[in-house]
Amino acid sequence: MSKLDEMGTKVRKLQLRAAICQDEMHDLAEDLPGKSTEIEEVAEQASAVFAELDGARRELAAMKKLL
Repeated sequence: MSKLDEMGTKVRKLQLRAAICQDEMHDLAEDLPGKSTEIEEVAEQASAVFAELDGARRELAAMKKLL
């Protein structure tokens, strides 16, 4: 598998993780104020995943430009 394929796979996996985080945030919002203590932890996780996804997308775009 080429590096470009590997990066594409990484982006797809991160997109899935980001969607899961997004669903978790939505579920927490529906359960407010009962689960308000969990918001910060889930938001930090979501932020980290979206930041990693953004970096991977940028890296994939740069790799495609080099081709």
